[in-house]
Amino acid sequence: MQLRREQRRGQDWIGPELGIPSRTVGAILKRRGMPRLSDCDPLTGEVIRASKTTAVRYEWQRPGELVHMDVKKLGRIPDGGGWRAHGREHGKTAAQKRAKIGFDYVHSMVDDHSRLAYSEILPDEKGATCAGFLLRGARFFAEHGIDRIERVMTDNAFGYRLSNDVAVALQQLGARHVLIRPHCPWQNGKVERFNRTLQTEWAYRQVFTTNDDRQNALAPWLDYYNNRRRHSALDGLPPISRVSPR
Repeated sequence: MQLRREQRRGQDWIGPELGIPSRTVGAILKRRGMPRLSDCDPLTGEVIRASKTTAVRYEWQRPGELVHMDVKKLGRIPDGGGWRAHGREHGKTAAQKRAKIGFDYVHSMVDDHSRLAYSEILPDEKGATCAGFLLRGARFFAEHGIDRIERVMTDNAFGYRLSNDVAVALQQLGARHVLIRPHCPWQNGKVERFNRTLQTEWAYRQVFTTNDDRQNALAPWLDYYNNRRRHSALDGLPPISRVSPR
């Protein structure tokens, strides 16, 4: 119970930490009435809402057969910290409301088989930006033994669906573009789930007082995610266990 409250982690993390079966941890948490992590605010741990999940699960056989790509938009942090640092009343003065702090666009790619992930914080989600990210992500994957990307799955955002730059990048990679059905984000579920983990364990895990501090924390967290963080879908191993870095 103490680990759950302090670390805000689930049974698949707590079990190996304590050396007891994950199912036993899950049963204890349920018996004590602990809410699901997906129902809680990632920073405070307070229950905020229920979440919808899909029962349809799949996994491609080899790394590179399918990668998922998406963009998560996060409000930038004003110098000195935002409402997470100072409370909900922060930002309600006229001057604060007029201030334009803008957004960070976190572009991410996740390999379906290995869950290896690559992310960058970029200024927008336009087609040229998405295309450049796709090519850099492909180079990162190649450095980790995924030499070929066969399919790239995205939602139907204009920056993906209608961009000539993205089409050219896909052609360079020899990859097919797979679009999910409109209004069905769960079809791109692995990157959507990664986005949630990214928010919980990086963006909102601690209070940042500047936007630069949050940006600088992304690369170390990604290294941890890919190389050390246990993944429940990989039998408790990290994504690097399913690829062969060069």
